[in-house]
Amino acid sequence: MDTQFFERNRERFAKTLEDQSIAVFFAGEAPQSSADQLHPFVPNRNFYYLTGIDEPKIILVLTKYNGKLSEQLFVEKPDPIMAKWIGESMTADQATDASGIEEVEYLEDFQSFIQNQLLARPYKNLYLDLEKRAWDAPQTPAQAFATEVTQRYPSLQLHNAYHTLCDMRLIKSEEEIAEIKEAGRITIEGIKHLMRHAKPGMKEYELEAYFDFVLKSNGVKHHAFHTIAAGGQNATVLHYEDNNAIVNDGELLLLDLGAQWNYYNGDISYTFPINGKFTERQKTIYNIVLKALHEISDMIKPGVPFAALQEQTRKLLAEECMKIGLIEEPEDISKYYFHGVSHSLGLDTHDVGSIRQRDLEPGMVITVEPGLYIPEEGIGVRIEDDVLVTDTGHENLTPDLPRTVEDIEAFLAENKIID
Repeated sequence: MDTQFFERNRERFAKTLEDQSIAVFFAGEAPQSSADQLHPFVPNRNFYYLTGIDEPKIILVLTKYNGKLSEQLFVEKPDPIMAKWIGESMTADQATDASGIEEVEYLEDFQSFIQNQLLARPYKNLYLDLEKRAWDAPQTPAQAFATEVTQRYPSLQLHNAYHTLCDMRLIKSEEEIAEIKEAGRITIEGIKHLMRHAKPGMKEYELEAYFDFVLKSNGVKHHAFHTIAAGGQNATVLHYEDNNAIVNDGELLLLDLGAQWNYYNGDISYTFPINGKFTERQKTIYNIVLKALHEISDMIKPGVPFAALQEQTRKLLAEECMKIGLIEEPEDISKYYFHGVSHSLGLDTHDVGSIRQRDLEPGMVITVEPGLYIPEEGIGVRIEDDVLVTDTGHENLTPDLPRTVEDIEAFLAENKIID
């Protein structure tokens, strides 16, 4: 992505800062897996949103004084010995090329830089990304820095920049939409490749491997989330991830998966019969969910309350399930549909920002994912698209999959590969 995107993000964020302020953001580090093995590193998403840098340990500092914004990056000092073991760390020039920030110093100078800034000027405010998902979650670098710096400089007023950045991320730029489209395109290619090789008796992880092959072949480094490949009864468990059971003849396979492209995510749910043909009951349930997908997607336009999508989904699914005798009262739908129909999508799969309390706006990218899960029948169906809110309505960013019963069966019949 062009550096101008990240420069614009910093400019927008700087406008939210009070004068006489310092803002500090940390890329983070890869957590330990076991012994001397680390988990793969992924950058703090708000840090990436401001810099375009995906290297560990790097720190961004923004200062605003008398209305003037200054930007500094702090990177690791080159280490010839470590370079032989794990490769070169990001250089100052590379950091500038990625972010557009000219002032780059070494991490060893970070503390003295902060100290000198606070000595030279009467700063009043310190902004940090203080995201905390659980009360007992381990401290992040930002939280540790907040504790240390406010002890040493108690006159500083601490501000949490997390929610400001999250709400900025709700509205996607053209560059971001292009990245999400590409993530969706690769995800769709992977689903079709999986379908071509699917047959009864395969393990769920065997099917998953065909999806993974396409991602790797497209240069994808990370999945958007852990793949769900759930056959039969397993498809009635919302976040089933074991993917180790056999998918038997006559069962549906429910997929919920996504590629991640330049840290932007695709998210598609897809359901099809492993033997290529829906039973009449499967067809009935599938068509109810598909009707909900279409009707909720048609609702999407600026000004519609986000919460209205879920209200209408429950109403529609309840009405259809009462028609077929699955439930007797509308409130009984919670037995077979128990999740939200939509979430924001972007740098995180369940992207951040206070969308649940807002009306839809142009530039928002959301999912539409109705489902029905009937454990006593071993039927689970979820269908999901990624949708952009446009100035006048919406655009489906993931349109290139067979969705109707007839189109799915035709695709499986025409594209089947005999292994």
